Parts: sequence; C-alpha cells; structure tokens
Amino acid sequence: MGRLTTHILDTTHGTPAAGVSIRLFGLGDARKLIASSISNGDGRTEKPLLAEEAMRTGTYELEFDIGAYFAARAVSVDDPAFLDTVVIRFSIRADDNYHVPLLVSPWSYSTYRGS
Repeated sequence: MGRLTTHILDTTHGTPAAGVSIRLFGLGDARKLIASSISNGDGRTEKPLLAEEAMRTGTYELEFDIGAYFAARAVSVDDPAFLDTVVIRFSIRADDNYHVPLLVSPWSYSTYRGS
C-alpha cells in the first residue's frame, strides 16, 4: 500500500511554513473530509495524510489556509489577500507513494508530484 504526504515551503521567507491548516477531501460520490492537520516546524504533517488501508485510488483535494498563515506572519499583502485557501486537485493510485509539496508566497504558488 502507498501513502500520501505534503510539505509547505514559504518562498517569501525561504522557510518551511509552520502552522498552516490543511484539509484532505476525497472526491467520490460526494466531497468528503478525510483528514485534517496543522503543518509542523518543518512545514510537514506529523504523519501521512493517507496510508495503508486508508489509501484508495481516486481523486482528492488538498486545501491549505495560506491567507491566514501570511496574516499571522504580518506579511503586508493586498486587502483582501490575493490567495486565501489554496486548493490542489489530483488523482492517485492506492499502491503508490505520493508527496504533494506546496511552494507558496502571498501572490503565487506551485506544486508537483514529489517522491
């Protein structure tokens, strides 16, 4: 069985993004909250978002509360903030490992399939 992890990097400060609220939703017949977490000092969750028997083939969404993160860091941004909640939709197979990093600033973000 595979696993799903994430990592958030604050490209404005060149550091991991700690304290970001993260939610994982499954997009089957209905959108369903599967896991939630807060990023740690390394910008990661303490455990995989999906692993072992919870890992299922399908389409998912990761939500990251980036607007609140930059507001808490007192970063001067537009009012309202350009980015609030960043949503990444992706599909996975149950038997593979997936790492979905988020590189983010108050004005842009990127992601990729990591290892």
